[in-house]
Amino acid sequence: MRHHSVIHTPKHSDYEELTRVWEASVRATHDFLPDPYIERLRTLVLNCYLDAVMLICTRDKHQRITGFAGVAAGKIEMLFIAPEHRGKGLGQQLLRYALEHLNADELDVNEQNPQALGFYLKQGFEVIGRSEVDGMGQPYPLLHMRFKQPQQQALRG
Repeated sequence: MRHHSVIHTPKHSDYEELTRVWEASVRATHDFLPDPYIERLRTLVLNCYLDAVMLICTRDKHQRITGFAGVAAGKIEMLFIAPEHRGKGLGQQLLRYALEHLNADELDVNEQNPQALGFYLKQGFEVIGRSEVDGMGQPYPLLHMRFKQPQQQALRG
């Protein structure tokens, strides 16, 4: 597993690139979302959501953003990896940084995204609740997850 060695804090000038990574990742993993909804979300990501979180990102050797996460009030609000960089440990690296340095131990995941759910379960999260609709009131159920404390993991592992 190859990790990028540094977590970066993106700047406002990186928002277009972050939004491109977001859209590519969503299109690769959220096949249940219709195109008009993705377009609507894209505008919100660019103009609202990125400003509402503390952002961290990984970059390749050419300084292109390969993945990013956004944290607010102890919750990982977004974690997206560019499709061509999936499977390289970047999501795990961003998640660990958010847990260890930003005190973020909760997140929501689309129930219809089994890859993401499996990833978070493997990383030590557990489902603690469910909503029938997403944050915009649309029929895309969310699973609410929390990181299990290490002693609980040791008992199960």
